[in-house]
Amino acid sequence: MTEPPVAPLAVPIGAAAYRARRERVAALARAAGADVSVWWANHRVSYLSGFAFVPTERPIALVIAVDGETVLFVPRLELEHAQAYAHVDRVEAYPEFPGERHPMHVLADLLRSLGLRARLAGDGEGYPKVMGYTGPRVTDLTDATFTALDDELERMMQVKGDDEIALIRESARWAGRAHRLLQDLTRPGLSETEVEQAVTAQATKELLDAYQGTYRAFTWGLAGPWATYRGQVGPHSAFPHALNVNAVFAPGDTLVTGATCPMFGYWSELERSMVLGEPSAEQRTWFAHMLALQDLAIDACRPGRTCSSVDRAVRAYVERHGIGHTWRHHVGHNIGLRYHEGPFLDVGDDTVMEVGMLFTVEPGVYVPGLGGFRHSDTILVSASGPEFLTDYPRELDDLVIPA
Repeated sequence: MTEPPVAPLAVPIGAAAYRARRERVAALARAAGADVSVWWANHRVSYLSGFAFVPTERPIALVIAVDGETVLFVPRLELEHAQAYAHVDRVEAYPEFPGERHPMHVLADLLRSLGLRARLAGDGEGYPKVMGYTGPRVTDLTDATFTALDDELERMMQVKGDDEIALIRESARWAGRAHRLLQDLTRPGLSETEVEQAVTAQATKELLDAYQGTYRAFTWGLAGPWATYRGQVGPHSAFPHALNVNAVFAPGDTLVTGATCPMFGYWSELERSMVLGEPSAEQRTWFAHMLALQDLAIDACRPGRTCSSVDRAVRAYVERHGIGHTWRHHVGHNIGLRYHEGPFLDVGDDTVMEVGMLFTVEPGVYVPGLGGFRHSDTILVSASGPEFLTDYPRELDDLVIPA
């Protein structure tokens, strides 16, 4: 097996970056005539404060006054957690949900103390219906009108800064390591589950040894690099979003993989099509179509072009070669704090690509009875053209597993 990567090591986003993001949000709120903005979605709260958390029935909100003062509103059980990790001016806690006094009433008082008079902005008028949550909207308790700014914040999140790109690049490095272990350990007679478990354990140990206690995933339930087949083994690989079925590998199988590593909250995506044993002529034909599709899609990821143009180029190839019966999905999506983010490489998304946007480029062809063929690489839109953040062999001869 190849040696694991060691350097460079990633560092988390710094306090100054979070402050700059919040200043942009405060400016948006001022421009909208709002007194205060409130943010509920966990990944938006994380983007603006660095506080990664599990959303439950207990409301959590990030409050940004138009003068920039920032308060994180949390249940008592999250107080010390928030104080340890959130880059905010202060943390305010309420006892519990639903409590003797509902948290939304407590939050309404806090908003008034921060200057809320007539207009509230943000990504919702109240906490969403998560895990059985019920409660009034903040606007009902304050008589404030609401202006949605979630689209504006999403546009901010679409273009990554250098610090974000560095984390995604490091995620991609470790995804490559996990995938190498997956390819090396896969053999006929083994099950996908036992191979995936061995890969995750080994790759995670290597990462922890390299980071010597400084690594943080900042995700719920997953830490360290991992690689998976997710049920995409043999004929099941023709199901683009299959689930693990504990498939046992057999000679002749078409395999579709996935690998990633959460890195201080940020993700990359690496996927490959592989074949167990000598590929058949049919497997080689469909693999070649898939690789040609990915090549032209990656080349189209350039600043100034639209996301829709990438998908149109792929669909034109599919139609030209008469393989429309194998088409299942658009070309890809942005990626960052969430595994799927907008904009999307889809004919319905005319967003103009900008320097700093990232996309998973993953056109696929799916042949019932034979399998699916899909590579995915995380691509950075740069001033000089598309740049691979993932780094793993793409040619079929490098992806044949001895049977």
